[in-house]
Amino acid sequence: MNCHLRLAGRLGSALIATLMASAPARALEEVVIEIPLLETRFTVRLDELQSPEALRQGNSDLAELDRATGGAAGRQLRELLLQPVPLSVKQVADGSVGSPLLEQAMLVIASLGTVEGRTTDLSGRTLNEALLRASANGEPTLLSLMQAIPGQRVTLNLGRARQIVTRMAGQRQQAEALLATTTAAALPAGTTNGPGVAVNRRLASLQVPHRPQPLEVMVIEPASGANGRLVLISHGLWDKPTSFEGWGTLLSSRGYTVVLPRHPGSDSSQQEAVLAGQAPPPGPEELALRPQDLSGVLDAVLAGRLGFARPVDAERVVVLGHSWGATTALQVAGVRPTDSSLRQRCSNVDDPDRNLSWTLQCSWLKGAQNAALRDPRVIAVGAVSPPVSLLFPRGSGGELSGRVLLVSGSRDWVVPPDPEAIQPMRWGKTLGNQLVLVQDGDHFNLRPGQNSAGGAVGPLLLAWTEAAFAAGPAVRPSPGAAPLLTGQAWGNADLPMADVTSRLASP
Repeated sequence: MNCHLRLAGRLGSALIATLMASAPARALEEVVIEIPLLETRFTVRLDELQSPEALRQGNSDLAELDRATGGAAGRQLRELLLQPVPLSVKQVADGSVGSPLLEQAMLVIASLGTVEGRTTDLSGRTLNEALLRASANGEPTLLSLMQAIPGQRVTLNLGRARQIVTRMAGQRQQAEALLATTTAAALPAGTTNGPGVAVNRRLASLQVPHRPQPLEVMVIEPASGANGRLVLISHGLWDKPTSFEGWGTLLSSRGYTVVLPRHPGSDSSQQEAVLAGQAPPPGPEELALRPQDLSGVLDAVLAGRLGFARPVDAERVVVLGHSWGATTALQVAGVRPTDSSLRQRCSNVDDPDRNLSWTLQCSWLKGAQNAALRDPRVIAVGAVSPPVSLLFPRGSGGELSGRVLLVSGSRDWVVPPDPEAIQPMRWGKTLGNQLVLVQDGDHFNLRPGQNSAGGAVGPLLLAWTEAAFAAGPAVRPSPGAAPLLTGQAWGNADLPMADVTSRLASP
C-alpha cells in the first residue's frame, strides 16, 4: 500500500467521523486547518479541486500555493483526494448506526475540530445520507466524501491535537518515575529457565449455552510430564489465540495444560467482518459473553469434553489475558463491573485521565451492570494491559476470589499505565495483588506471538503461575496477604521490568 493510500485511509476515517457528528445542512464548501503555534490558517475551497483549471483560477490559499509551485501542489493534493476510500464505508455505516464503540470514537475525533452550519447528531443517519451522495457516481473518494459533508466549513485544530498528545505523555510519567527508582528484575538463566518438554497443539470446538455458534479453542498440552494443572488465556479486541500461542507453549513445556478460546464476538474474524461492512463493531453484550466463554471452557473440562491426554484439575485454574482479555480475566477473578464511572465520565472529552482505552470502556456502558461473573475456580490471574479505570471504579475488588498480577508497559499509549494500572493498584495492593511495570513496553510488544520462549513477559507469567499454584490455600487475596511474586529471575534484557507494588502511594 503506497503512502497516498495509507494517508487516504486515515483521512477517510476522520471524514467518516465528521459525518457521524453532522446533521443535514448545505454541502461543505471549505476546509480550514488551524496551526495555533504559527498563528496560521490554511484554507481550501472544495470547488477549486474539481479540476486543475478550476484551481489555477481560484483565489484560496491553496490556489495561490498551486500557482507558486507551477501546479505541483494541486496535482499532489488531487492525487490524494481522488484515492478511493479503502473500506466498504457504506456497509460499515449501515451496520454501525448506533454502535457505542463507534460513537465514542466519533466523540473524541469531533473534539479535534468543528463543522460550521450543523448540529451534533450521533445517530448515524446523516452518515448514510452523505455516503449515498458521495457514492452517486461510483466508489466514494476522499473528495466526494468531503463534498458530501453537511455544513459550511470544517476547521481542524492542530492545537487541540497537541493538547491530547501532551495529555497522553503525562499519563506515563508516574510509570517512568517508578521504574527509574526500582531495581529491575534479574534475567532468567537461559531463554526459558532451562529446557522444557515438547508440546502438542490442536484445535477443538465446544458447544456452549450462551452463544449460538460453537466456541473454537486451541489446546496446548505437554507431550510428557503433565502436572495436571490448567491455564486459560484470553485474547484482546480483534485478536486471536495464535497471538498468545507463545505463552501457551512456554507454560505447556513446563507441564501445564493450556486452553486458548477464541472470543467470536470480538476476535480478528469479527474485525474483518466489520471492515467489510458485514457486521457492526462489538456490542456491550460481549462484556458479559467473554467471561462466560472462560467459564464455559472450565465446565467442558469438568465434563471431560476436551479429551486431554492427561487429567487436569479444573477446580484450581490460572487465567492470563491481554488488553480486553485481561479485563475478562479480572472479571472471572471477581472484580465487579459497574456503570457509575462510565455514566459520569464518558462524555467529558477533557477529562485528564481520558485515554484511547476509554473508547472501548465507554462502549460497555449498557452492558456493565450485567457483566459480573466471579468464577471461584480461578485462583489467580495475570492481566497484561487491561482497560479498567472506568469499568472497575477505584476501591473495587473487595470480592476478589483470585489473586491479581497486573502488568503495564511504560510506553503503552492505548492503555496508559498511570490511569489504567497505577491508580487502581493503589487499592489492589492491600489484598496482596502486584503491579509489574515494563520499561518501553507498549500495547503490542508485550504480546508473544508464536515465540516459544513466551516473548518479553513469558518468564514473568510463568513465575506468577507457578507461585499461584504453589501457594495452596494462601493464594486467595486477603488483607495483608504476602506477595506471590518475589525475587525470582523473570526479567527481560530488552524490556527491563520491575515489581513496583511496594512503591505505590496509598489510596
